[in-house]
Amino acid sequence: MRQGWESEADNWVAFTRTPGHDHSHDETNMPALLELLPAPGRATLDVACGEGRLTRHLQSLGHRVAGIDASPTMVRSAATHPSAAPAMLADATGLPFRDGAFDLAVAYMCLHDIDDMPHAVAEIARVLGRSGRLCAAIPHPVNTAGSFQGRDPDAPFVISGSYMRAAPLRMVADRGGIRLTFHSEHRPLESYARALETSGLLIEAIREVTPAEHLAQRDPANGRWQRIPLFLHLRAIKS
Repeated sequence: MRQGWESEADNWVAFTRTPGHDHSHDETNMPALLELLPAPGRATLDVACGEGRLTRHLQSLGHRVAGIDASPTMVRSAATHPSAAPAMLADATGLPFRDGAFDLAVAYMCLHDIDDMPHAVAEIARVLGRSGRLCAAIPHPVNTAGSFQGRDPDAPFVISGSYMRAAPLRMVADRGGIRLTFHSEHRPLESYARALETSGLLIEAIREVTPAEHLAQRDPANGRWQRIPLFLHLRAIKS
């Protein structure tokens, strides 16, 4: 998946930096993440920061933040943004930081894109100090296990194949002439919970995120996602 995202890096930058293209991020996903975040502390790590939009936002909120990403093109775009926060080229499975260097790590919409997710979670736990926290957001595993059979609010949702078995996941977004392929993997919730458990991270909050009511009123197709959650957010603490 790492190579897939490097191949899509230019498309991703264009997609995220064009207003209105990533409306799920703007209207649903990011607001829900911010509700889980602790206040700024000693140091914050943005895991798989991409082109740096979250890193920049965290910095604007007062976090002393550094971003890492395995895509050279993504890191270059993050580092050269006019409002750039610190960003460096690094693999999430081999973080170039000492043990306990951070009191907060944010893994926003990336764990499902990392080939060796359990190893990445273990590395995040290593660089967190005692009582440090991880805030993570992923597409909800029920969401990635199937699809709606139509766009009306009552369309049935059908799980294709197996919810329990990990499987490659490809999704294409085509907006405003920008065609972007998402390179991800469906994994059941237990896969993420086991990675946290093994790494000594205890879940203290979990949210199943759906669009707000006013978004469903604006576009009835959004009503489907009030029955099946779009995203899963969690906050875990290092024991």
